[in-house]
Amino acid sequence: MQAPEAIAAFDPRPGVAEEIRPGIRRLLAPNPTPMTFRGTNTYLVGTSDLAVIDPGPEDPAHLQAILAAVGDAPIRAILVTHSHCDHSPLARPLSEATGAPVMAYGDSRAGQSPLMRRLAAAGGLAGGEGVDDLFAPDSCLADGAFAEGDSWRLQALHTPGHMGNHLCFTDGEVIFCGDLVMGWASSLVSPPDGDLAAFRASCTRLLARNERFYLPAHGAPLHEPHARLTWLLAHRDTRERQILAALSEAPGTPAELAARIYTDTPVALLPAAARNVLAHLIDLTERELVRAAPEPGETGVFSLVAKASSPGQQG
Repeated sequence: MQAPEAIAAFDPRPGVAEEIRPGIRRLLAPNPTPMTFRGTNTYLVGTSDLAVIDPGPEDPAHLQAILAAVGDAPIRAILVTHSHCDHSPLARPLSEATGAPVMAYGDSRAGQSPLMRRLAAAGGLAGGEGVDDLFAPDSCLADGAFAEGDSWRLQALHTPGHMGNHLCFTDGEVIFCGDLVMGWASSLVSPPDGDLAAFRASCTRLLARNERFYLPAHGAPLHEPHARLTWLLAHRDTRERQILAALSEAPGTPAELAARIYTDTPVALLPAAARNVLAHLIDLTERELVRAAPEPGETGVFSLVAKASSPGQQG
């Protein structure tokens, strides 16, 4: 987590293009909420021609701000890290205004693991918070694929966890990391769109890469991203231990366990905390450390199968 003073200091003006480094500008969308912080960061990449990353929510003022910042430079591609409603809905209006194709991993169900598909089909997971169900890219980017123009070239990295169709984009020096890695808060992992096992795998994958400057979709740039990734993984391990400790005292639903664990969390954020707890419980169920009655869902009652050892000792 970034220092509180650093988090508070990030307060750009919505709609004003700011150069982050040569060839990269940021425009903040006017959609601040407890889940989006100051709002969604839209990035303009390139000089003579452009890629737009995460155009944001469907907001006419933000569309006009993007078009004004672009000026006469042609937009070659509209890249979407994932299809939550604070990231993707403006993609289609921007495409219609400029003729640029919308590019992403796939629609809002793409990349969902077989386990999450099965649990979602069985019912009881709910979820789907803020998902842009109408999202349909013009072109799908597979893991490792490139999108490029005359003055920019970005590689897509499939990084599910926060959402199944989540992509990061890298130019070899900078990673545009969407909602996978942020400095102001940990990422929400809410089944069936969020998947904790995939989240851990995606963070571990980025740890093995060499880029040392991350631009998230919310909040300030990350200058020490590997330290942040290490913290995120450790944070999940700590949360797992807390859940196992709570279950050792008594079984509970995700909401009941969240209320017992997140004692300093505002009441308004407890539903999101319960979704994070559910993601852990599904992972623990799959690893046969807990069981659910009648099934692993938001209303299921979870209990320990047996005394569990700490994360990292499961093999």
